[in-house]
Amino acid sequence: MTKIASAVPRKTSLATLAGLLPFLAPYKRQFILAAIALVVAASATLAIPYAFKQMIDLGFGSAGSKSAANVDLYFLALFGVACVLAIATASRFYMVSWLGERVTADIRTAVYSHVVTQSPQFFETTQSGEVLSRLTTDTTLIQSVVGTSISMALRNVLLFVGGLAMLFITSVKLSAIILLALVAVVVPIVLFGRRVRKLSRESQDRIADASAVAGEILNAMPTVQAFTHERIEARRFGTSVETAFSTAMQRIRARSVLTLIAILLVFGAIVFVLWLGAHAVIAGRMTGGELGQFILYATIVAGAIGALSEVLGEAQRAAGATERLLELLAEESPIRSPATPQALPPRAAAGAAVALEEIVFHYPSRPQTAALSHLSITIAPGETVAIVGPSGAGKTTLFQLLLRFYDPQSGTIRIDGVDIRKIDLHTLRNAIGIVPQDTIIFSANAMENIRYGRADATDAEVIAAATLAAAHEFIERLPEGYQSFLGERGVRMSGGQRQRIAIARALLKNPPLLLLDEATSALDAESERLVQSALEAAMVGRTTLVIAHRLATVQRADRILVMEDGRIVESGTHTSLVAQGGLYASLAALQFNQH
Repeated sequence: MTKIASAVPRKTSLATLAGLLPFLAPYKRQFILAAIALVVAASATLAIPYAFKQMIDLGFGSAGSKSAANVDLYFLALFGVACVLAIATASRFYMVSWLGERVTADIRTAVYSHVVTQSPQFFETTQSGEVLSRLTTDTTLIQSVVGTSISMALRNVLLFVGGLAMLFITSVKLSAIILLALVAVVVPIVLFGRRVRKLSRESQDRIADASAVAGEILNAMPTVQAFTHERIEARRFGTSVETAFSTAMQRIRARSVLTLIAILLVFGAIVFVLWLGAHAVIAGRMTGGELGQFILYATIVAGAIGALSEVLGEAQRAAGATERLLELLAEESPIRSPATPQALPPRAAAGAAVALEEIVFHYPSRPQTAALSHLSITIAPGETVAIVGPSGAGKTTLFQLLLRFYDPQSGTIRIDGVDIRKIDLHTLRNAIGIVPQDTIIFSANAMENIRYGRADATDAEVIAAATLAAAHEFIERLPEGYQSFLGERGVRMSGGQRQRIAIARALLKNPPLLLLDEATSALDAESERLVQSALEAAMVGRTTLVIAHRLATVQRADRILVMEDGRIVESGTHTSLVAQGGLYASLAALQFNQH
């Protein structure tokens, strides 16, 4: 599978996560509230060991009723600290969870909104499963970091710094020994952290591979079953899943080793220091309360380091996910609206004028082969021009260039005298209606599928377009009429019915330029007759370009252009072209003699 080329410099640290800052910036107030709750919760946690020291030394160390009063006072204070800790922790959890959900939703929206503006060139080299994996799996990883890990990291940094400071206040000598031990922990964390990040990136790529395989097969299930490839495809997906599992296990092993080393080193150092502290109490150099306080602060510091190592592992995974999402956001479509677009002139009653001047075009994925070569065509307003020729001649490519899905390497395309590269993309495409060869039906009802042609159309306008396209009758026979769900990709309809929905969609748009790419290819004889008469009525008042392999559908065109190898090789009416005895005559003889 072809990967998205990275436009983001590869980084070797968590600096990649800085790419999330634009998504975090709008929520400064929530961050401030979460930070306040975080500081309060950390302060309450750090106050607990001091309260224990006071309770041990002043409470248990005194005698009589004063001792009991001290114990009551410090237990009451300890409960008060616990209340503050509970409220602050709950507030922190709520705020950071909200931030995680909000930022993840914003990222998903931003990535999807960016992807749908990409040109077809992007989708030639990127599978939809790859994009979906980044929208789901990768954003979920980022959600865990923003909604949990960042908060946990900050909390544990505060606990580590505060706990370490209190350790030095309690005993400089013992704290210095612990600090030296902690330095030894940093090295393996850094070394293994880099490896975990690399493996995290690979793990996400393998998951995306599996998603791409699954998406491709699920979209082609009738073909898979028709060729009895169910077991083969299941094995192929299983292999992809196992590869993802193996890569994930490498990451898990690396994280396990990281956690093992960190915990052993930290707690080994703490046990050694506590052994020294116990001897200090026996020698009278420390009180029992001070040792208890030291133990609790040492536990807090050790717990903070352990938690930070876990958070670091999650952050490494999120850094890989962030990198992949930033790659998507960094992709720039070569097809964009101009900074200062030029308006199309007012619509002429006859339709749009179209001119192609010396067009040379190579598909980006096939740069060595010219799809169109020095092609020039002039089409008058209201003219119906049929384009015929063998497969691969460049007919559909011509339509893609008119819609500006691609730009030619040289030459100019004009609509009503305006270079289409100077027109806003939405303005250009709103002026063109197309009935493609492969009809796309969305997972919605019949009404909404036709309304896709013009989002603000009324129900009456939708029904009128369906009637014109000979679709009204079969839609009315559906169980719920126009409210009937058509199934994913229109699986509940025949090919001819899907094509009539597409024709209705184009007619509802009512554009000055109509492109018909094999618009009647999937229709039976009766439906073709109905649709052909509807299309002829629809052609009035607009310019129409018709691609057809079935020459019977283009005989009444004002002009027929014959294409071969990206060039116009013949031009004329059906009668004149047959008389020329060239390529069109050969195609006509082949088709009509079969009848």
